[in-house]
Amino acid sequence: MSDTLHWSDSRAEIHKVVVGPMDNNVFVLRCKETGDAVLLDAANEHELLLELCRDLGVRTVLETHGHWDHIQAVPAVRDAGYQVGVTAEDSSMLDSYDYILEPDTQIGVGRLRLHTIFTPGHTPGSMCFKLVDAPVLFSGDTLFPGGPGNTSFPGGDFDTIIRSIDSELFSTLDADTIVLPGHGDDTTIGTERPHFQEWVDRGW
Repeated sequence: MSDTLHWSDSRAEIHKVVVGPMDNNVFVLRCKETGDAVLLDAANEHELLLELCRDLGVRTVLETHGHWDHIQAVPAVRDAGYQVGVTAEDSSMLDSYDYILEPDTQIGVGRLRLHTIFTPGHTPGSMCFKLVDAPVLFSGDTLFPGGPGNTSFPGGDFDTIIRSIDSELFSTLDADTIVLPGHGDDTTIGTERPHFQEWVDRGW
């Protein structure tokens, strides 16, 4: 699975695969010291994801939000014994899950820690995950290259996602923070932040 390696430093490695009809990004964050890992968004192609989980030492699965294209593999990973966490606000969008993700907490991944950032707007319970002591943000469908995620689906709200991006991401994260979104290419906070007013003015 070494060909899935997307980013690494001395402590952590991030693996990426693209799955399903919506080209969803699925990430695995792994602690180099302990070998423990988490998978972000059990989106689709469950056989591939289960292979990733086995090869990389995944202990649990974190969902950035509950949209159908991000949860297709949840039943299969749960059947295989992996626990799945989702925010309370999006939990009803899943047929089943194991625990609730709380805002502003830290999730241990071996010696690594993920900080949970509640960023509603794309869905009522969308959540981003910041790797503590490293310039990496898993943004789900909240922030992409070129703007916020789509808010035209049921439960989406443009004003809410704009507030989330402004207060929880742009106001708090360093410019060099790498943004790993739920679809498409990486970007950085510094690349996107200067365009914030353009997004507000265009309204999407």
